[in-house]
Amino acid sequence: MENITGKLYLIPTTLGDNAPLEVLPISVKKVIEQVDTFIVENEKTARRFIKSIEPRKSQSSLTLFPLNKFTDVAELPSYLEPCLQGKNVGLLSEAGCPGVADPGADIVKIAHDKNIQVVPLVGPSSILLAIMSSGMNGQSFTFNGYLPIDKDEKKQEIKQLERLSFEKNQSQIFIETPYRNNKMLEDMCQYLEGNTLVCVACDITLPTEYIKTKTVNNWKKTKVDLHKRPTIFIIHKS
Repeated sequence: MENITGKLYLIPTTLGDNAPLEVLPISVKKVIEQVDTFIVENEKTARRFIKSIEPRKSQSSLTLFPLNKFTDVAELPSYLEPCLQGKNVGLLSEAGCPGVADPGADIVKIAHDKNIQVVPLVGPSSILLAIMSSGMNGQSFTFNGYLPIDKDEKKQEIKQLERLSFEKNQSQIFIETPYRNNKMLEDMCQYLEGNTLVCVACDITLPTEYIKTKTVNNWKKTKVDLHKRPTIFIIHKS
């Protein structure tokens, strides 16, 4: 009898400290109810998230494989062995959707190599929610990750993204380490042209959500504190 391969479920999480089922569909709860093996960035927060979704699930029944900057890449294929034994495995992001600005993409690639079915579940992506609410070009946009830390390199990159946006009519998305958000907005106001549009999307889906699109000239007149608040920045020059 042919052995049935388990599936890899890509399980989204919340973008902050709010009730999971306010922003996640019931399908996420159903998968967590029936999966006991998870690949996670942080065991403590993963256990807390699983418990918040399904309090009746026994924590001792869980098998958690770590996927973070300390993980040996050579270990990753072994994380999917349960799938080859017929068990389903869940890949949990630390915030948002697995595989999008997230180390989970490495696991997904291995799953495809091993012919394991990958099942993405619906959940909040700060990148998509930001572009949706920005009023910018949802037909053509690029996520650039983090910009350089070095002052001169960062200035050059900001100006380059502005040029690309203008030349391609393409919205340019990026993020910053939360404690440097205020400085990033200051730098953008300094280096970008006055009529360039900037969207600041902060604390998305949380009660403190703040999403505004303004010209650089108008941002110069705006006071907002983004310190240590998860924020997406988008530039569009037309």
